[in-house]
Amino acid sequence: MRFERCRDLFGKEKFEKIQNAKILILGVGGVGSYALECLYRSGVSDITIIDYDTFDETNRNRQIGSDAVGESKIEVLKRLYPKIKTIEQHMDMKWVDSFDFEPYDIVIDSADTTKVKLEVAKKCYKKLIMSVGSAKRYDTSKIEVASIWKTHGDALARKIRNELKKARFDRNFTVVFSPEEDRCKDKGSFVGVTGAFGLTICSEAIKKIIN
Repeated sequence: MRFERCRDLFGKEKFEKIQNAKILILGVGGVGSYALECLYRSGVSDITIIDYDTFDETNRNRQIGSDAVGESKIEVLKRLYPKIKTIEQHMDMKWVDSFDFEPYDIVIDSADTTKVKLEVAKKCYKKLIMSVGSAKRYDTSKIEVASIWKTHGDALARKIRNELKKARFDRNFTVVFSPEEDRCKDKGSFVGVTGAFGLTICSEAIKKIIN
């Protein structure tokens, strides 16, 4: 039976909660694609992904499905994970304002745009798990999970904290981050870390669902 070992681990009642959860993933790149993989294989049956990008050659070092260079990420991942729901959409401020997050139990933010991340946090902080700063690092042992207000050592998390303070927003939400110092100046990335971010996000989502 496909999910027999998941059911053995979590128990029948908790596994049913996992199966019935509705999860939204914003961005399915180096982090989001591994969160998707983990949730899908853990028995979550209602997963919606949102992205608007196509795979390019530089994605192939870290993103699931990225050997399909030139193809839509949404379409490729739909082939790999046939039961998921997909929305091919450019995420901007207007989209965040109009999108209905209410039906989802968990919202995973692995998008790239800071302004979008800020607005998503304001709109659905109670159900949010946000990824920040997975690039330019190679030490998975540095990965941490904390409230946005407890993050440290990451420039993007610091910027998000500062912008939220300016907006007089003081609510908590969960962030996966790493205080490891940048190992390069440009867009260097390592699947060991980006993938581990996605798997950590999946673990946090499962814990929220069953608890």
